[in-house]
Amino acid sequence: MKSEFNFIQHIKKSYSLRKIGDDCAVLPKDDATDLVITTDMLVEDIDFRLSTTKPELIGHKSLAVSLSDIAAVGAEPKWALLSIALEEKLWKSDFLDRFYDGWHTLAQRYDVELVGGDISRSTDKLVIDSIVGGEVPKGMAVLRGGARPGDLIFVSGTLGGAAGGLKVIENGGADSNDDDERFGELRKRQMRPEPRIEDGLFLREQDLATSMIDISDGLTADLGHICDASSVGALLNLVAIPIDENLSTLSLSDDDKLSFALGGGEDFELLFTVAPSRAGQLAGKDFYRIGEITSKTGVIEGRINDRVENLKPTGYRHF
Repeated sequence: MKSEFNFIQHIKKSYSLRKIGDDCAVLPKDDATDLVITTDMLVEDIDFRLSTTKPELIGHKSLAVSLSDIAAVGAEPKWALLSIALEEKLWKSDFLDRFYDGWHTLAQRYDVELVGGDISRSTDKLVIDSIVGGEVPKGMAVLRGGARPGDLIFVSGTLGGAAGGLKVIENGGADSNDDDERFGELRKRQMRPEPRIEDGLFLREQDLATSMIDISDGLTADLGHICDASSVGALLNLVAIPIDENLSTLSLSDDDKLSFALGGGEDFELLFTVAPSRAGQLAGKDFYRIGEITSKTGVIEGRINDRVENLKPTGYRHF
């Protein structure tokens, strides 16, 4: 079945496009600096539902997902363009004021300036187009294609929480204790993700990450992107996967929790590889070692104790 990733590869090959395939496009700026640019589109009833979230949270998330891409190449965000198409009923409400409040609250934390965009009328769904630009020292952007066999695989935080939050939202809290603080934390992971800008900067400034990506589609899916770009494979220690402890609020089996962590997506943690000789420099950081890169090109395996099995990359697909 054709996916958006197949289509991207088709376009790249058909038109000899060399700058597509990482979290950001990396373009020359001057003798000392490269410009990085990313774009994301959020569509009502695909990426969010107006009935289950607040305008401020949609504003926050629309910027956060793009900042996460900037973090994944180790860059510093600088500016943004934001375009919105919305129905007349939203235009006549306080939706946009509240949306921009949420957007700017996050932007101010990272000194990101809104420099332009567009507003249009939609006859149906709310559509948001987010473009963010940043800067990185010349030739220092961390890309997906640098992993080598023997490199260790790390993730910047716990996984599965955003998928748990989506389950909570879709079920209206029916299978959870709404008074439990952890229940609210799951919803927060889904509706108010936090980009790992500081972690990305640290890894790039210390020249530690050989490859990096943010986890938007799911751990195995995004690890697959690193493997494809680097022509390598991966072996995950499934016992070491850091599963969000708040998933215990839900009625999930241990296998379900692991599935959420492996393929749930939208955790927006950084997934990166480090040479074994450099891994000691991560001491004191809240990073989790979850596996290693292998020479089995395109093959992702999972290990539990002495049992090893192939893992099929799972995660969100638009088509």
